[in-house]
Amino acid sequence: MSAAVDVGTTERPELMTQMRRWSQRNSWTLALLGLFVVILLITYLIQPSYGAAQIQGLAIGALPLAMAAVAQAIVVISGGIDLSIGSMMALTSVTAAALMKDQPETFAIPVVIGVLVLGLVLGIINGVLVVITRVPDIVVTLAMSFVWAGAALLVLHTPGGGSAAWLRDSVTGSIGSDWIPSALVTLLIIVGLIWIPLRRSTAGVALYAVGSNRLAAFRSGVPVGRTKIFAYMLGGLFSAFGGLALTATTGIGTPVPGAYTLLGVAAIVLGGVSLAGGRGGVAGPIVAVFVLALVRTDLTLLGANSNLSTVIQGAILIGVVMFGSLLTMRRVRA
Repeated sequence: MSAAVDVGTTERPELMTQMRRWSQRNSWTLALLGLFVVILLITYLIQPSYGAAQIQGLAIGALPLAMAAVAQAIVVISGGIDLSIGSMMALTSVTAAALMKDQPETFAIPVVIGVLVLGLVLGIINGVLVVITRVPDIVVTLAMSFVWAGAALLVLHTPGGGSAAWLRDSVTGSIGSDWIPSALVTLLIIVGLIWIPLRRSTAGVALYAVGSNRLAAFRSGVPVGRTKIFAYMLGGLFSAFGGLALTATTGIGTPVPGAYTLLGVAAIVLGGVSLAGGRGGVAGPIVAVFVLALVRTDLTLLGANSNLSTVIQGAILIGVVMFGSLLTMRRVRA
């Protein structure tokens, strides 16, 4: 009896210690979740009728940007940056829409798989060019953004195409409860199935090592070049998911890239990913996407000018960056 009590009392402090460490590691994301809840309450005060249907609409609208933010976060963690994510989303979106138009539902399955493979290929091309040419990532990916945007216009000159019904159903409506949007569940499943195993693998450790200190990673035996290409490949994959999300949510393909690249950068900055590389994750940027979307919703409900909402979002980002820099300086001094 006493042995059982001793084991229980020993396990309880260990569990509390693990929970404390977990909360410390994810303090930024938890703070963002708290901010989201506060803004959600403000939204309800502004519009008391704001309910499950509006939450579903919020999730559907945020899904493509969330995929773009995850794509950018992985690349930035590895020490790079990808300015072609919006163009890759446009290319994969129009490719999917053009191929699925007036086709049977079952034909959409190989189309989706093919589009995901296309995203991998686009990301590999970006990564190979960055590694081989040794030109700064920002220059290479900026140039490639024009290439992929031009390719999207070659596929579809104007918005058009179609989407399979099952693809649209995967991101519309709810699952189990009206308060659980299908778009959010789809997002969490896709990101969880790819990111969680990756984060705990050798490849995931290599991403953080290269982003933290490329020279130290090289001296430790980490294949820096292959790791960079791998990061861009994953960025291309999630860009393809973002393109499919655009096709699913709108029902068509749009060849003109939206502001997903810059908004994705904004989301990862707000989500706690260091632009210097080697620090952060994908949970924070996803929460940040919903925070930014809800802020824009509130400003719309208040009747604010759309240009003013952009200014306010920029001011929020500046404040977050300054606050994060202050915390970093305090840690260094401590």
